[in-house]
Amino acid sequence: MTSPHLHSKGSAPIRRVLSKVWSPQRDTHRDIDVFLPASYRNSRRRYPVVYLQDGQNLVDAHRAFAGTWDLQHAIITLAARGIEAIFVGVPNMGADRMREYSPFYDARHGGGDGDAYLAYLERTVKPLVDRRFRTRPGREATGVFGSSMGGLISLYAFFRAPDTFGYVGAMSPSLWFASRAILSYIENDGSPPGRIYLDAGTEEGPATLRDARHLARILERKGYEENTALRFVEAVRGQHTEAHWARRLVPALEFLLRPVGSVGVAGLRSSVGSRSSESSVGGRRLSVGQ
Repeated sequence: MTSPHLHSKGSAPIRRVLSKVWSPQRDTHRDIDVFLPASYRNSRRRYPVVYLQDGQNLVDAHRAFAGTWDLQHAIITLAARGIEAIFVGVPNMGADRMREYSPFYDARHGGGDGDAYLAYLERTVKPLVDRRFRTRPGREATGVFGSSMGGLISLYAFFRAPDTFGYVGAMSPSLWFASRAILSYIENDGSPPGRIYLDAGTEEGPATLRDARHLARILERKGYEENTALRFVEAVRGQHTEAHWARRLVPALEFLLRPVGSVGVAGLRSSVGSRSSESSVGGRRLSVGQ
């Protein structure tokens, strides 16, 4: 499906598919989408890379679980602001989604195969993408991003594999899973350098907001400074849906991908407020076009 935001063929991102990429870690095959910036056609530049979970939810309504993130619109919007990257959409495996996106075992829900999935990203997908495309392969230019359970495994990847990933975006991450084991894991783990984007919607329930605030406090205590290394957003009227994550995608990626030294409080509030009818409250509760 073509996004209504794609105004011209020349500005549209270039889509490539890596077919049937086998995972020796998970014994599965999956097609992986790669979205290249329009400038890729006529340059020899190398680009940072963002690895996104739940790849079938990024652009294709007929494949998506319940709507898409409208990633193509986000890529075009970011390019207009001078931010370009390669985006890699790794689809989940349906019934096995919770198992492979969970780094810890949950007594009720099972799971716990997150390390095998992370090894797939690190040892199979990333090397393949680095061979096929003009990437900047270093950790400082390699990020991981997801929502819900995809946000959980993305947070885990940033702390578990700091030599590979230098920034992470987690929208409405499932911090509750396995009795909130990710909170103690992050609290007791190291503090790899990089940027962290974290959010939750105010309509996702009090427990979700409580857990997100708890994690934000942990990250601040670990030295991640708000608005430079950390961006924590409470999205006013935000819900746990693809449509709401789509509305928060551009400011999240802008924070993570801006060159070092160019991200500040004023710049970020401007980018969020440009699509918002509400002002910020206390520097954290922000409306993102909900």
